[in-house]
Amino acid sequence: MRKASDPKFKTPAVQSTGRAADAEVQRIVAEIIEAVRSEGDAAVRRWSAKLDGWEPESFRLEDEAIERALAAVPDQVMEDLRFCQDQVREFAKVQREALRDVEVEPLPGLVLGHRNVPIGNVGCYVPGGRFPMVASAHMSVLTAKVAGVPRVAATTPPLEGGAPPITVAAMALAGADEIYVLGGVQAIAALALGTDTIGAVDIIVGPGNSYVAEAKRRLFGEIGIDLPAGPTEILVVADETADPVIVAADLLGQAEHGPTSPAVLITTSARLAERTEAELGRQLAVLPTASTAEPAWRDHGAIYVVDNDEEALKLADELAYEHVEILTREPRWYLERMRNYGALFLGEGTTVAYGDKTSGTNHVLPTAGAGRYTGGLWVGKFLKTVTYQEASPEASVLIGRIAARQSRIENFEGHARSCDVRVEKYEGQGVTA
Repeated sequence: MRKASDPKFKTPAVQSTGRAADAEVQRIVAEIIEAVRSEGDAAVRRWSAKLDGWEPESFRLEDEAIERALAAVPDQVMEDLRFCQDQVREFAKVQREALRDVEVEPLPGLVLGHRNVPIGNVGCYVPGGRFPMVASAHMSVLTAKVAGVPRVAATTPPLEGGAPPITVAAMALAGADEIYVLGGVQAIAALALGTDTIGAVDIIVGPGNSYVAEAKRRLFGEIGIDLPAGPTEILVVADETADPVIVAADLLGQAEHGPTSPAVLITTSARLAERTEAELGRQLAVLPTASTAEPAWRDHGAIYVVDNDEEALKLADELAYEHVEILTREPRWYLERMRNYGALFLGEGTTVAYGDKTSGTNHVLPTAGAGRYTGGLWVGKFLKTVTYQEASPEASVLIGRIAARQSRIENFEGHARSCDVRVEKYEGQGVTA
């Protein structure tokens, strides 16, 4: 592989660390959470008014308000929302069907099993602001309902002093049981801790800005969360067959998420590297979101040229990026070998934007190296795999003798005696192992 200092190819100007939020973000998040913990709705209302200028009589939308939002959405948008949700729903159903309850009898009379039980209460955060991520409603609310979650509470920030109709429509179509117009840390804290008007949830999922991510991190343990969140990442692995126009467009398509979003190209072709770098400059000059994408590319973008696919694979697995596009002659070569990523996009015919918005796989994915140990949000995240066991008297005598000896090895005499009493009782009844 060429050295990173080779001036022909770009390395990041700023090193992405993936570390926790800065001290000021942590301070503000901690203040809001503790206020909500001690004051409940009063703190939620105060912080919503301060940060969003939003202080309605109720943050929860009633059925009439939801119907008004649905009516305000153009027919084509509603049709597209239904199409996107159909894609996500059908893939989530297939995933759910792959998760089976099991029961086995490894010894006569000893029954072991597990059940996949839906989480009881789920909170889904759907970001708003400059980039209202409507598709996050499909990915979180809809997937939770496919898993069988009985209560899904969805929330999104206000838009221009009111409920954002398209986002509300997406949450309603996805099956949300409760819809709140409430954003930021105050929304996360209210869902996590519960107030007089907002019931607490067991897990919170969905993307958000650095404040939302820090709030989820800080509350983890009291509630579950989906993933540790950081800036969106894209890695394109390409060879000489790739189209530099497409490569550049895909890199910038994710760089526009934010000025700290890494966008990286690994290629076996020096010519593709040169042509992509030139194409990036051309596209940035006319991209409406260049004010975000340009600093992301300048500070966190990189192009590496490697000698072969094996080197590209090794570097890609080391990066463990959220989104990885494979634009090579044989993209499935990487599918069979690559281990660390959030989602793979194989071949020129697909792109990260398809997965983000429409095609059906989930867009809530691991960042900052978390792809080394976890996948993204999916239907299984909303299920608890819980075990059970049952033993006949004969099996209890056999297991009890061994378990008692094992307990005494560990100096747990109480454990051992709970085994002894069963063995003695059943043996007294004439039961043998």
